[in-house]
Amino acid sequence: LLVHGLSSNAQLWDGVAARLAEAGHPVVAVDLRGHGSSEDVPDTDTDDLDAPPTDPTRLAAEDLAAVCADLGWSAPVVAGHAWGGNIALQLAADRPGLVHGLALVDGGWLHLGDQFPDLDAAWSVLAPPRFDGVTSAAVRASLHSGHPDWSDAAVEGVLGNLRERADGSVTPRLERERHRAIIGSLLRHRPRTLYPLVRCRVLLLAAIGDATPARKREQLTEAATALAHAELVEFRGGDHDLHAHR
Repeated sequence: LLVHGLSSNAQLWDGVAARLAEAGHPVVAVDLRGHGSSEDVPDTDTDDLDAPPTDPTRLAAEDLAAVCADLGWSAPVVAGHAWGGNIALQLAADRPGLVHGLALVDGGWLHLGDQFPDLDAAWSVLAPPRFDGVTSAAVRASLHSGHPDWSDAAVEGVLGNLRERADGSVTPRLERERHRAIIGSLLRHRPRTLYPLVRCRVLLLAAIGDATPARKREQLTEAATALAHAELVEFRGGDHDLHAHR
């Protein structure tokens, strides 16, 4: 079960999924709520005004459990990228009898609360770019230029994050308000409190380079130490979108 990151989509897993399928593994990549081809289903029950607010990360983990139930999968390996890694970790902590193994791809150990004091501070750095007047052709050309070693399929996967308007310009599929709400969820999410609850084997797959901040290395070391059955694999020079790059 392959889970994308924030403002991404299932297509980014196409290369990985093809290799898994060739090796004989049943494989499914999902589009989370509001991402890719999935509907922008609200995270709360809009018909019940008294319903408590729902955390997007925890709710996404519940959605994954429902997907497994629908597929009849009782012991999947779950791979999650970035925010998807945090979701996969939450699923393994909530449903220890369900998840057979985790692959956390440059995420799952993310602690935005260690970096930013509040949502406004995080949003000032992490808000997605605006694409006013930018065409898909321009985005494609920029991606090829910035990632010359990416496959055409990986570039097209990134373009799957965008919707084309009638005038030919593009806009993110994920609504800006939902993007901000998910960043707020990541600020509240505390993977270190979940590590003791995870019983399965875990692969920590990390993009590492000369400019990797000390904070990332510290969080990786913490996760590798605190998770009972963890193995850390570093990809030197790997892009954050490791599943697209490598």
